[in-house]
Parts: sequence; structure tokens; C-alpha cells
Amino acid sequence: MSKPISALILGAALLAAQGAHARATPDEIARLGKDLTCVGAEKAGNADGSIPPWSGKWLGVPPGVEFKGTGFHPVDPYPAEKPLYVITAANMAQYAQRLSAGQKALFKRYPATYKIAVYPSHRDFRFPEAVCKVALENAAGAELVDNGEGVTGASGGVLFPIPKSGLELLWNATMPYRAWTEELVSDNAYVLADGKVNWGRVRSRNLAPGVEPGRKGRTVGNSSYYLNETLLPERDKGEVNTGTEFWNFAKEPRQSWRYDPGTRRVRQSPGYGFDMPFPGTGGSIAVDEVRLFNGSPERFNWKIVGKKELYVPYNAYRLHSDKLKYADLIRPGHLNPDALRYELHRVWVVEGTLKDGYRHLYSKRTLYVDEDTWFMLMADNYDSRGELWRTSVVNYFYAYEMNTWQAGVGLYHDLNAGTYLAFNLVNEQPGAYKLNQGKFTERDFGPEAARRMGL
Repeated sequence: MSKPISALILGAALLAAQGAHARATPDEIARLGKDLTCVGAEKAGNADGSIPPWSGKWLGVPPGVEFKGTGFHPVDPYPAEKPLYVITAANMAQYAQRLSAGQKALFKRYPATYKIAVYPSHRDFRFPEAVCKVALENAAGAELVDNGEGVTGASGGVLFPIPKSGLELLWNATMPYRAWTEELVSDNAYVLADGKVNWGRVRSRNLAPGVEPGRKGRTVGNSSYYLNETLLPERDKGEVNTGTEFWNFAKEPRQSWRYDPGTRRVRQSPGYGFDMPFPGTGGSIAVDEVRLFNGSPERFNWKIVGKKELYVPYNAYRLHSDKLKYADLIRPGHLNPDALRYELHRVWVVEGTLKDGYRHLYSKRTLYVDEDTWFMLMADNYDSRGELWRTSVVNYFYAYEMNTWQAGVGLYHDLNAGTYLAFNLVNEQPGAYKLNQGKFTERDFGPEAARRMGL
């Protein structure tokens, strides 16, 4: 199971370790669209053929898939596939080189029940041509500013298709080509060690102006808006959290507001983010670990560790099907492994170490970023003693209606407490993700929007 690291990857890792911020060379940029995909992934498969070459043969709905449109539950393009093999605690040593630290810890914590079903790997979907054009422009011109807390470049694609530092790679992963507008009602299950479930429900809306399809903008002003209304539990019903982020955290930090139905007042939430508890999750996750990492990178030193071949959640259509009920999914310790799909893929490994003089729950964070999409798939978070504390995954699927990948169910495991949070479940909702409908403007977010919802 050899895992060769290309000269490009090794060079990037060395530059990151030295704190350098060199631009991509003309020769490197010329590789985009040739031996690299237009967003920087290696087109070739791996040495033993278990990772196939990138095909990018599908843009939008694949042939033979009956897709009803946005708002319906996702449709699996590979419905007949079966696992190639299943990894268990008994045979994990055979596959250890391709397992993350968090996966190994889950096998140790739940040896009788945790398993990973490995399916054939697919690299069949691609981005629109407009995204490729932005990536090419940014390869030559995008830059980090203000110690990496801001970025200048073109929006509507990938910022650093040939990343030279951990911060550049992190910006790719926190600002990938994603949903322009997003709306959903989802359920959250906080599962205690004894199997008891505390349920939550949230109505969410999100807007990312910079990724409006076919539009190329600049990384100035607001990068995104969000609004979350709590529907369950009853004691928190009617609470609204809303805010906006910017392309430069140093000059314009995140702004956030909270509407309290008890007082019927909207208050600003100064400093919202980082390791503050995320509302409605029982303190099981921090604000900045939703979708594994978000917000300002300022509290950590970030470096590229390299590229690895790992078993990662991929093509997670089944997990979001309305054919499954929550009773089929929720188990003590972890979600039902039969509902999950793992594939072998190459991922970037980026590591954040807490800076001297800064405070955070985590002393170190390891993020695993898919080379084909730039989305974060897994994360391992370490406590102040340097011990692995929490491990998380986000299950993505390619959303045909917007020609890019959508973040689905997040699974956040506390290895010490034996609890986990299943975040953004949609199986028992009458509809799923409403994507790129373009219904929202900035007026639908912020304190006035929260106040209107409370009336």
C-alpha cells in the first residue's frame, strides 16, 4: 500500500512548514486541465488501481437518474453497488495505513459494533467551466492578506488550486464552490452513551453571494449570510441566530445576532464563533467546527502535512434517503454503519496548532480535505493535553441541481463521553435541501430579519 507523494505536494508541505507564501509557478499553473484537474486534483489514479483516474464525465444529472428537482431527497447514481469489503476491529490492522486517527479510535472505543463498509471509488462528477476559469485566474493572482485572515482574488471558484501553505489550503476548504442559496428543515440527534436521544430541529437559510452560478466576483465585502430558527426542543422554540461573514476577518470580523423569544428582543452576539458552544447541540460541538471548520483561522498555526490515501465518506446518497427512518439510523455510540458509504480517495491533510497566547478547547486540529472537491470530509480534534478528544465527519453528495457538492449529515463523536451528535438529518422531513433557488437577499438576514420572524 505505497502512497507516493508528488514533488508538488512535497514542495507545498515544505513551504508551509517554513512559513513561505510563494506563488504557483507558470509551469505548475500550466498543469491545470492537463495532468491536474482544473481545480488542482491529480487526474491519475493510484498505484494499485484502487483509486480510479478522474473522469469528470458527469455535469448535473447522470444518465438514467430520475431526479425530480431541488427540495427532494437525493437520488443515488450507484444504487446497485455493494461493499468491496468491510473493515472491523478484528481486521483493521490490515487497513491501518489508510485509516485516520479518529477512525482507529472509534474502532477501539466500539470494537463490537463500529465498522467501515468500503465501496468502489468514483470520480465521475465535475465543476462547471465557469469554476475552472476562476480557478485558473486565481492560481496566478489570488493572495492571502493580513496574516492569512483575509484573501484577495476572484470569487465563484477555487482560490488556490495549487496551495503553497496551510492557510491557502484552509481557505480553499472553508470557501469552496458550494451552494449559492440553501434552505432546509433538519433534525439533530444528540445521542448519549446509554442510547438516549435528545432531539432538536432547525429551520436554516444560507446565502453565499460569491458563488452565484456563472458569476465571477471579487473577494470583497460579505462572503456569506446565515439564519437559523430553532423549532425543537420546545424550551428553545422560536430562538433565532443570524449573522454574516466577510472575506477579511481582520478588517471585518463575523457579525451575529440572537433573537430571544422570552424577552422578544434581538441582541448582538459579540465575538460569536471559535469555541463557543453551537446553539441547540447541548455543547457537543463548538461554533467553529460546524462543517468541521469555519470562520477566522487566527487562533491556530496551519501547515500542510501532505496528501494521503484514506477511507473517507463519499457519495453519501443513501444516508439522506427518505426510505430510511431515524430508528434505522440511530444507535448507541455511533450511527448505523450500514447506512454509510466510504470510498478510498486522496485527501490533503492540514494541521492547525493553537498559537501561544490564544485560547481554544482544542490544542490541535487535523482536517482531511478531498482533493477533487476541496471539501473537508473528516476532522480530528485534540484536547489541551494533546490527546484525541473528538472526531468528526461530514457526509457529502453531488447535488445535480447546482453542479457541485452539498454538505449533508455531520457526525460529531466525543470519544471520552461516548456521545455523538448526528447533525442535519433530513430522512423524516417531507423535503430535503432547497438549493440555488435564489430566493434570498441580504435583507433576509441580520437583526431586522430576526425581529420580523419573532413578531
